[in-house]
Amino acid sequence: MESSNDQLVLTPKEAMKILRCSRSVLYAGLKNGSIPSIHLGPRKIVIPRKKLMVLLEGANDGAHPQE
Repeated sequence: MESSNDQLVLTPKEAMKILRCSRSVLYAGLKNGSIPSIHLGPRKIVIPRKKLMVLLEGANDGAHPQE
């Protein structure tokens, strides 16, 4: 069995924990495309872990360094 860090995809609930956001914020991001997702059917959505991590790492690009 894979550990949670080895999973290729995340459930919306797991992504909410990583992003520390509400369900409504997560689903708004999924709907507008700002959070990458794969739709596996009409009611099944998964978030590719690697793409989400790249998105988060890029979030600090251009940010002011912390003092």
